[in-house]
Amino acid sequence: MTNFRFPLQKVLDWRQTQLELEEARFQQQMAALAAIDCAYAEMEASGIRAEVEVRRWDPLAGRDLAALGRFRLRVQSHEKQIALQRAECQRELVSRKSAMLEARRRCRLLERLKERRLAEWTSARDRELEEVASESFLARWARRRA
Repeated sequence: MTNFRFPLQKVLDWRQTQLELEEARFQQQMAALAAIDCAYAEMEASGIRAEVEVRRWDPLAGRDLAALGRFRLRVQSHEKQIALQRAECQRELVSRKSAMLEARRRCRLLERLKERRLAEWTSARDRELEEVASESFLARWARRRA
């Protein structure tokens, strides 16, 4: 009997490559989202640090409070920009996740087909081996009887 050959192996290889690519894109998007979250946390922390530092000043002038107010507005503006970036990044992440899941589904479909075909081939090979063994036994038995 011939060796097992899956006729769609090239397609399966291509789908696996596609899946790896989609997984890499998804991971990149996850890293981008984490970077945005880190930037947001850093911006928030800098605002808190500035406020705490200004409150420690013993002679506190009006211009210091005005500068702190402007800084707060700037921090809030940056936080809003980062929040918008995060929302866009989150949308892209959802899109990439669905693309990755679709690629995984397509790849798994071919893998299951390959497994099924291999099981059928193995069964056919086992039947053929059993037939050959039976014929060999019967031929040997017939020779001994003759």
